[in-house]
Amino acid sequence: MVELADNRPRWRQVHEIIKERIRSGTYAPGTRIPSVIQLHEEFGIATATGQKVMRALRADGLVYTEPGMGSFVVMQPDAKPDSDQ
Repeated sequence: MVELADNRPRWRQVHEIIKERIRSGTYAPGTRIPSVIQLHEEFGIATATGQKVMRALRADGLVYTEPGMGSFVVMQPDAKPDSDQ
Protein backbone atom coordinates (compact mmCIF):
# COMPACT_ATOMS: atom_id res chain seq x y z
CA MET A 1 0.00 0.00 0.00
CA VAL A 2 1.26 3.49 -0.88
CA GLU A 3 1.78 5.59 2.23
CA LEU A 4 0.15 9.04 2.17
CA ALA A 5 2.01 11.16 4.67
CA ASP A 6 1.65 14.90 4.15
CA ASN A 7 -1.04 17.16 5.57
CA ARG A 8 -2.97 17.71 2.34
CA PRO A 9 -6.34 15.99 1.93
CA ARG A 10 -5.93 12.33 0.95
CA TRP A 11 -7.97 12.74 -2.24
CA ARG A 12 -5.64 15.56 -3.35
CA GLN A 13 -2.55 13.43 -2.71
CA VAL A 14 -3.93 10.49 -4.72
CA HIS A 15 -5.12 12.87 -7.45
CA GLU A 16 -1.56 14.26 -7.78
CA ILE A 17 -0.04 10.76 -7.87
CA ILE A 18 -2.41 9.61 -10.65
CA LYS A 19 -1.84 12.87 -12.59
CA GLU A 20 1.91 12.30 -12.40
CA ARG A 21 1.51 8.70 -13.60
CA ILE A 22 -0.46 10.00 -16.59
CA ARG A 23 2.06 12.75 -17.37
CA SER A 24 5.02 10.37 -17.04
CA GLY A 25 3.43 7.82 -19.38
CA THR A 26 2.96 5.15 -16.72
CA TYR A 27 -0.69 5.34 -17.78
CA ALA A 28 -0.53 5.94 -21.52
CA PRO A 29 -3.34 7.51 -23.56
CA GLY A 30 -6.15 5.02 -24.07
CA THR A 31 -5.18 2.81 -21.15
CA ARG A 32 -7.49 2.09 -18.26
CA ILE A 33 -6.56 3.62 -14.92
CA PRO A 34 -7.21 1.93 -11.59
CA SER A 35 -10.83 1.71 -10.48
CA VAL A 36 -12.14 3.25 -7.26
CA ILE A 37 -11.80 -0.17 -5.63
CA GLN A 38 -8.21 -0.49 -6.84
CA LEU A 39 -7.46 3.00 -5.49
CA HIS A 40 -8.85 1.84 -2.14
CA GLU A 41 -6.58 -1.21 -2.21
CA GLU A 42 -3.46 0.72 -3.28
CA PHE A 43 -3.85 3.85 -1.15
CA GLY A 44 -6.17 2.76 1.67
CA ILE A 45 -8.72 5.46 0.83
CA ALA A 46 -12.49 5.24 1.17
CA THR A 47 -14.69 4.64 -1.87
CA ALA A 48 -16.10 8.17 -1.64
CA THR A 49 -12.55 9.54 -1.64
CA GLY A 50 -11.73 7.47 -4.73
CA GLN A 51 -14.83 8.82 -6.45
CA LYS A 52 -13.68 12.37 -5.66
CA VAL A 53 -10.29 11.58 -7.23
CA MET A 54 -12.03 10.31 -10.39
CA ARG A 55 -14.25 13.41 -10.59
CA ALA A 56 -11.18 15.64 -10.29
CA LEU A 57 -9.30 13.72 -13.01
CA ARG A 58 -12.32 14.03 -15.32
CA ALA A 59 -12.60 17.76 -14.52
CA ASP A 60 -8.90 18.12 -15.40
CA GLY A 61 -9.63 16.54 -18.78
CA LEU A 62 -7.17 13.72 -18.11
CA VAL A 63 -9.58 10.78 -18.12
CA TYR A 64 -13.00 9.83 -19.40
CA THR A 65 -15.27 7.14 -18.01
CA GLU A 66 -17.17 4.53 -20.00
CA PRO A 67 -19.98 3.13 -17.83
CA GLY A 68 -19.38 -0.53 -17.16
CA MET A 69 -15.91 -0.38 -18.75
CA GLY A 70 -13.79 1.87 -16.53
CA SER A 71 -11.91 5.14 -16.76
CA PHE A 72 -9.34 5.73 -19.49
CA VAL A 73 -6.56 8.25 -20.14
CA VAL A 74 -7.45 10.76 -22.85
CA MET A 75 -5.07 11.74 -25.63
CA GLN A 76 -3.13 14.76 -24.41
CA PRO A 77 -3.06 17.85 -26.67
CA ASP A 78 0.72 17.71 -27.10
CA ALA A 79 0.66 14.01 -28.03
CA LYS A 80 0.58 13.32 -31.76
CA PRO A 81 -1.44 10.31 -32.93
CA ASP A 82 0.17 8.07 -35.53
CA SER A 83 -0.92 8.87 -39.07
CA ASP A 84 -0.54 7.18 -42.43
CA GLN A 85 0.49 10.42 -44.17
